[in-house]
Order: sequence, then structure tokens, then C-alpha cells
Amino acid sequence: MITSNPVGDWTWEVDPDAAETQPDRAAEVAVDIWNILAGKELAVPTGKVSFSARAMGDNQHALVDVTGLPLEPNPLSPGTALSHAVLEAGSLSGDLLVSVRIECPGYWLEAGVKHLAQKLFVVQVDLWKRRLLVATLETYSDAWLTMDTRDRPQPEVHAENAPRLAASLEGISALLGTAPTPGDPNRHATPTRQGFEDPRTEGFAYDDSWGTFEVPARSRLIRSRLPPSDDEYPDTTDQPVRYVTISRGGQTLGYLWASTGDEAAGFEPRTAAGEAAFEAGAAWLLHLRAAHARGLGSLDALVWATQNPPRQEAGSAVEQKPHQAPSLDALEELSGRY
Repeated sequence: MITSNPVGDWTWEVDPDAAETQPDRAAEVAVDIWNILAGKELAVPTGKVSFSARAMGDNQHALVDVTGLPLEPNPLSPGTALSHAVLEAGSLSGDLLVSVRIECPGYWLEAGVKHLAQKLFVVQVDLWKRRLLVATLETYSDAWLTMDTRDRPQPEVHAENAPRLAASLEGISALLGTAPTPGDPNRHATPTRQGFEDPRTEGFAYDDSWGTFEVPARSRLIRSRLPPSDDEYPDTTDQPVRYVTISRGGQTLGYLWASTGDEAAGFEPRTAAGEAAFEAGAAWLLHLRAAHARGLGSLDALVWATQNPPRQEAGSAVEQKPHQAPSLDALEELSGRY
């Protein structure tokens, strides 16, 4: 399953003994970590990189702040947007907090088939007062676990993916000259220096952590983009649902659905599509509000919405005739896995 909150994380701290470390070192380390992940196809072009520099003690005002830059093939070569931001930070004086963050699309494997997640890993490198360098790696997939986050054994998936993660952690440790500190156990899993504890023996902190926490978290991410309204359909149901696939440029963004047994309707984002899925979801929920204002029942709203799609960047329906799923949970499963 692909998550919107980390399944686990690892941190490396490097405290130089002598000379001050310049801001460009934080960017170099972040790119080097990206390259280690890329060697296992855990990061693939193109990621998104953000860079900031702040005076220590003033987190509200960034002296340098660029976000969402494409990670170019040689991101620190002269003339790139990232190198320009790094040079600007290098001209600053005083104690700084320099931060580099790379969102990494990457492949997880199942039965030899590659599945792309737009945010498989995140690399974060922080440089504190030109002295302490802290690198953090987060993962947003359970492909490294012997059981997925819905409590189902997945030994084959684990066998295909866990060695790739372990090799990457080892490579980052060799790069930085220190072993990682695994993140704390969380609602999904327990990190170790080599990957994750085996939940078959250790158990999960929560049953079906993906269904319990991730589905509501995805809903909050979409609804945070919307104004409040009472003019909408219920977004949960115990009944079977009909749905259509919403796609843009050949990429599946999610699934627009309506209940067959009550008046519920909504949008399930395909988590692997990243931010594009949540932006599209907000547009389609606004569209469902318009259908509700017209007095349409949920199934009629599904037909009307797909025949009259919202703005172009929100995507459009792939099918002319809706599919049927036995439950909303089954559709949520589809949207969270692939």
C-alpha cells in the first residue's frame, strides 16, 4: 500500500570536526542520496526538490526559499535553478538552517512488475549553523514489510523489495560514514537499521493501519483544499459502489464513485499519483457539490459529472460505463495499492 504519511524513516547525523560546512554541502549530500536510491530504481527522474535557508531562530522568514523545482539530470551544475539557490545561500552570513528536500518517484515490485509511486521516498538534508548535518530518509510504501499495512502476508513482495531498501540504507551509511538511527515505531511499522522489523513476529501497533489511518488522512488532504459546504453527498457507505477511473495524460488520478444503495458519493485518490491525485480529487468533489445542488441522486450525479467534467487538469473519465465494486473498502484498496 502507498501512504500519504511515512511508513518509516531513518536519520544520519554528521558533525564535522573542523571547518564550517557550506550550504552547497547539504545539496550535494541530498543529491548523492538520491543517486544511491536511483541505483536501485527507488528514485527515478524526475523528482521535485525544494531548498531553503533561514536565520537560526527565525523559522517564519526564509532568506532563500524555492519549492517544487524539477530535479534536473545534473541539478548542481552551473545555471540550474537549484545551483542558483545554493549560491544565493552561500552568500549569506550568520548562523543558518539550510534545508534540502527531494520527493522521489520510484518503483516498487510485485511479481516482477514495476509499479511507479510518485512519492516512494523523501530525502531531507538539514545543515544547522554550518556544523551539524542531518540527513533523513522517509518511505511511503509498505513493500519492504513481510506483511502489508492491512495485515496480509506478502513474502514475495518483501523478497523483491526489502533487499533494495537494505542496500540503499547501507550505501547511504557508507556515504555519510555513520549508521542510521531508525525512526520511532509508528502506527504502520517499526524501522530498523536494515529496514523494518518483521510484523509476523513483532505484530503491528494497530490492526489494518492503512484502512484505519490512511483513508481518513487522504480525505483530510483533499478537503483541506475545499471551502466548507453543506451541499454535498455523504462520503461513506456500506453498500456496493459504481465508479469510473479518472485519468489525465495516461496517468490514473483516482476513482469517482457513487453508492448503489444510498445517496453517498465521492472521490478516492490514487495515492501513488501523488499531489496530482489530491488536486484532482478536490476538483471532482466540487463538481459533485454542483450535482447535489441540482438535486441529482448520487448515481445520476456520477453520470452527470463524468459527462460534464470539470477543468481539464482534473482529468476525465476513462470509461463510458461505470464499473461496480462490492464495497467502498474494495475501491479504497484499489486506489491505495496501484
